[in-house]
Amino acid sequence: MDPLFGEDDDANTPLDAEEREQLIPSYITLRRELNEAEQVNIAAAAKWLSSRRRDVLDEKFLRELHKRMFGQVWRWAGRYRTTPRNIGVDAYRIGMDIAQAIDDARFWVTDNTYPPDEIAVRFSHRLVAIHPFPNGNGRFSRMVGDLLAVQLGQPRFSWGSQSLVDANETRAAYVAALRAADAHDLAPLIAFARS
Repeated sequence: MDPLFGEDDDANTPLDAEEREQLIPSYITLRRELNEAEQVNIAAAAKWLSSRRRDVLDEKFLRELHKRMFGQVWRWAGRYRTTPRNIGVDAYRIGMDIAQAIDDARFWVTDNTYPPDEIAVRFSHRLVAIHPFPNGNGRFSRMVGDLLAVQLGQPRFSWGSQSLVDANETRAAYVAALRAADAHDLAPLIAFARS
């Protein structure tokens, strides 16, 4: 069984009915089809990224990136969520918290507060903790972490070396590392990012 909006796993943040109705491709009826469509869209976003200069620490860029990653699949792509979630900040705080995260990361870079990998992972973690979009936050935050690492002169992260959508064991390691970071221990998440 491959229900499109099943509640049987924690791979994706549950969408409310209105958000589900904003699915663009009408042929999608299974989760596998949704994952494939999103992956094609993310690959197109990666191609778009390769052809432009960018400042990762820019709110407008972050929203455009999410739109490029998911805009062929979801109408809400690139727009902050307005609905509550069981994770992330309250919807009314998203704009403020994103601005604060960007300001903090800019300070870390300017002040050399942390090594480049740690800055990129800290910023990625902040984004996924805020959970600004209806869905796709993990994939978005990992891509942003990669982009920031590169902007800081480091190679892209491997994030466990495989897709976290289909790899249960790798996803479990990622979630455990996120939980450690939530408790202010970033070492497991930094190690996972480079694993």
